[in-house]
Amino acid sequence: MGRYRKESVPTAVGIDAILLVNLGTPEAPTAQALRPYLKQFLSDPRVVEIPRIVWWLILNGIILNTRPKKSAKKYAAIWTKEGSPLKVHTERQTKLLKGLLGESGRKDMLVDYAMRYGQPSIASVLDRLKALGAARITVVPLYPQYAASATASVFDDVATWTQNTRNVPELRLVRSFPEHPGYIAALAASVRKHWQMHGRGDKLVMSFHGIPKRSVDLGDPYQAECQATAKLLANELQLDAQHYVVTFQSRFGAAAWLQPYTQPTLEQFAKESVSRIDVICPGFAADCLETLEEIGMECKAAFLAAGGKEFRLIPCLNEQPDWIRALADIVIAR
Repeated sequence: MGRYRKESVPTAVGIDAILLVNLGTPEAPTAQALRPYLKQFLSDPRVVEIPRIVWWLILNGIILNTRPKKSAKKYAAIWTKEGSPLKVHTERQTKLLKGLLGESGRKDMLVDYAMRYGQPSIASVLDRLKALGAARITVVPLYPQYAASATASVFDDVATWTQNTRNVPELRLVRSFPEHPGYIAALAASVRKHWQMHGRGDKLVMSFHGIPKRSVDLGDPYQAECQATAKLLANELQLDAQHYVVTFQSRFGAAAWLQPYTQPTLEQFAKESVSRIDVICPGFAADCLETLEEIGMECKAAFLAAGGKEFRLIPCLNEQPDWIRALADIVIAR
């Protein structure tokens, strides 16, 4: 008794809703705020696939006593007056998508966002949408390429919410969109705009978030979807193989992750006299710690220290109008 909450019976036909979901962010760039955020993130069995008891000891005995302070410094380096860049961009994307859908005759459609880790939580926003009359909810993880550690984790959280919901709405889960024409076109437009403003570098590095190689060996399609995006983007930009490279960033732990790794690749280019580098991160729909700090600061410093001359980070799609149009196409597709 008591597992399923009391709910109001709908008095009319329900309406459609869109829920955008991003990874998440701490509430502040402090060690105190990072600790619960990292604990929730790194406790997810989708994120770390090793025996629970072993990982619990490592997480609580070592990582949560050392990593929050280090991570807080990184977040502080990119934090804005409005807050976390990831949250700011996700909020703006939500507002712009709502406006665009309204212009196309869908003014009654509800549009909101949630974070897989941190706030606002997926469950709290689903509750809110349902209370507002949503009977059909489309959930869109803002990860263009499917990875079990990211996309499936969002689906897990949605499923957990349904297990405590009496009147479950109709749900549509958008799995991924690595080859969506609008998404590819928006990426290409962002590169062209960058080249028009700053000139074209010697190589375009397409850096995707990494995952353990073991995950791919066990059947995760992530690497293939990243390669599919990269190939289409290169084709759109009319780049041959010698003018771009696909790399993987954000390695965590000692296990082998997808290669080539981004930073060592950049350092090697510098040593080979590739003096001007452009970097784009197609797997991120909004600029965040991994793009602004890891690529824009750490990798830039490593490239220049190794002898490179010019390092330029191409912004993520963020509030780019053609990306918002592509997102609208994705969410209304059936």
